[in-house]
Amino acid sequence: MRIVCIGGGPAALYFSLLMKQQNPEHDIKVIERNRPYDTFGWGVVFSDQTLANLREADEKTADEILESFNHWDDIEVNFKGTAVRSGGHGFCGIGRKRLLNILQARCEELGVELVFETEVQSDEDYPDADLIIAADGLNSRIRTKYAETYQPDIDIRQCRFVWLGTRKLFDAFTFAFEKTEWGWFQVHAYRFDENTSTFIVEAPEEVWLKAGLDRMEKEESIAFCERVFAKYLDGNPLISNASHLRGSAQWIKFPRVVCNTWVHNNGHCPVVLMGDAAHTAHFSIGSGTKLAFEDAIELANSIRANPGSLPDALNHYQAVRSVQVLRIQNAARNSTEWFENVERYAGLEPEQFAYSVLTRSQRISHENLRLRDKDYVEGYEHWLASRAGVEHLGCETPPPMFLPFKVRDLVLSNRVIVSPMLQYSAVDGTPGAQHMVYLGSRAQGGAGLVFTEMAAVSADARSTPSCAGMYQPEHVPAWKQIVDFVHQSTQAKIAIQLGHAGAKGATKVAWEGYNQPLEEGGWPLLAASEQQWHEHSIMARAMDQDDLQRVKADFVNAAKMADEAGFDWLELQCAHGYLLSSFLSPLTNRRVDEYGGSVERRVRYPIEVFKAVREVWSASKPISVRISAHDWMAGGNTPDDAVEIAYWFKIAGVDVIDVSSGEVSSQEKPVYGRMYQTPFADRIRNEVGIPTIAVGGISEADHVNSIIGAGRADLCAVGRPHLASPMWTLIEAAKIGYHDVKWPVQYQVAKTQFERNLEREKALAGQNAGLSALQAANQALGA
Repeated sequence: MRIVCIGGGPAALYFSLLMKQQNPEHDIKVIERNRPYDTFGWGVVFSDQTLANLREADEKTADEILESFNHWDDIEVNFKGTAVRSGGHGFCGIGRKRLLNILQARCEELGVELVFETEVQSDEDYPDADLIIAADGLNSRIRTKYAETYQPDIDIRQCRFVWLGTRKLFDAFTFAFEKTEWGWFQVHAYRFDENTSTFIVEAPEEVWLKAGLDRMEKEESIAFCERVFAKYLDGNPLISNASHLRGSAQWIKFPRVVCNTWVHNNGHCPVVLMGDAAHTAHFSIGSGTKLAFEDAIELANSIRANPGSLPDALNHYQAVRSVQVLRIQNAARNSTEWFENVERYAGLEPEQFAYSVLTRSQRISHENLRLRDKDYVEGYEHWLASRAGVEHLGCETPPPMFLPFKVRDLVLSNRVIVSPMLQYSAVDGTPGAQHMVYLGSRAQGGAGLVFTEMAAVSADARSTPSCAGMYQPEHVPAWKQIVDFVHQSTQAKIAIQLGHAGAKGATKVAWEGYNQPLEEGGWPLLAASEQQWHEHSIMARAMDQDDLQRVKADFVNAAKMADEAGFDWLELQCAHGYLLSSFLSPLTNRRVDEYGGSVERRVRYPIEVFKAVREVWSASKPISVRISAHDWMAGGNTPDDAVEIAYWFKIAGVDVIDVSSGEVSSQEKPVYGRMYQTPFADRIRNEVGIPTIAVGGISEADHVNSIIGAGRADLCAVGRPHLASPMWTLIEAAKIGYHDVKWPVQYQVAKTQFERNLEREKALAGQNAGLSALQAANQALGA
């Protein structure tokens, strides 16, 4: 096969040598614009896992690379005069020039033709090629030429950064954050050879502009960085090797590249994107070169596995790599956004700030950190517990999810909430046996707070005829029976969510036809503006002044009844397209009176309802508000709007914001994923300065511990996992090995046995892993 690689970076070189190993008869040519053994840049970083992949693909090249690596385990975070270290991370640094030299020499050794100082004008200059690899970098000409096929999405990020070097040798991957009169600057620094470290300086563009760096010559800006980070340099100067750049041009903004398709047929052969031409991942997770190597490995493996069909091989390559790269890019996006918003986390204490840095991408979790550095995690848990008011620690320091939480006079025993989950089992709004069993068993299951489903404030506020309510006298004793059971038989507190279905009302129960209108027995619907929530829904009319006053009075009456029933916590449902939500979203609020228009005006009616409820609800008890922080539709609310909405609720006196998203429109296109809504809660908590509840995609204790530990939210609401397992909280505690948690006395006999079984399973898994490792070692010795 005749292969032409356009671009001589790690992706093309590594792919070329792997293909030559597969079949020395392959005719492979790599064309590079630079001179032989010449490159720009400082050091690159690999994880230990990446090195293992390289060794498996080509042991000789891996050995040469390993001989040139500087290895370290620690990450150090410097913030507000405090240095926090965590170990066990397993990184290696190598000079980019040295790495390319190794790959170039290996290619020459195997018979790959390297052509330097040649600018490729067009892939069509190689009509005899069977395969063309477009590894021509971030500004790929090939990707641009065939953009209609590749469909690139290029997102220019918000920070400016400059890639420098220094003779100061760092013994850990070092993050340093310094507050200046213009804002925060940060450094990513690591050693990559015997006498040099990479030193990347980064700042949000608005900070960069305020500091005047856009007007400085290169030498001035380097001197500026030396002054800001002098205490980390020990007198060593910063060095630039970008002699081809002048002035502010050395400060660049990171472009995130995503391509929908990686393969194009130019009429005589396929042209395949690889490395930065196909994708980029922010340097804060050190994955650019890693991704390039893994592209090369996968494409070579795909060709080997499909010897008779190059199209099948390329389809497999794209299918596998696009998914793998997307995962890395999602983590990189989280990391990028964290560094773009350092000011958001500046109020954290150094210990929690450092933990937030370590877990910023959501790839490293609480338990993953414990595997890396048990002492660090235990020390952090002890510090966090002391900040949460846990004065007398027992034999076990509680992990973050089991820390108490106080709001007003209410103290929750832990940070786990059972989300409001509709049961569709009430009769004329009155809860019954299903609600007692459901809420009672979840309260026994260890959660700190259990929520009722949304209780309608009037009969015409229900979503379905089978939804629960709080509007008739008989509702109070029915709910009080459940509340009393929770208080008398468990450690949990119980909350009621009050709401009005609005345009989403008068439908069948979910299992009879989700969002399908009632065929008979329906009722007129209300909304902020006339709307039809779903194509099959009843048209809701816009509320007039009489409606506004009546509905507010219904909420006040329901709050009084909820207080009489003994609920510990009240929440207003202002999310998911229900009535109060319809005022908040521009998709559903088209009013021209004082309740429509700007965010401040759209939030006015929900706040009026809140204030009226607050007046009749016990002052010692909290009120939260659930909002949709993202409408997932053009023209709808964005996370920026959610911050403003939360701000106005905070000013009004709301205690906690319950941060969900979506369901405002049936046309929404949400982006789901693990803990996918947590960033919204994170932003509101740390920008607005109000406690938040994180929801959505939270299914493990590890998720909760990571969220609470990093200060991304104060509480975590878990819904579907609690439907599957009433004892979710207690089971998750046992899974992570935390035993200092109380089970119901009736179930206590099962606690010890359950924990013992889990420990036995863990031990057996460890033995099997050790046996597998021994067998592998014996096989290697035999070979």
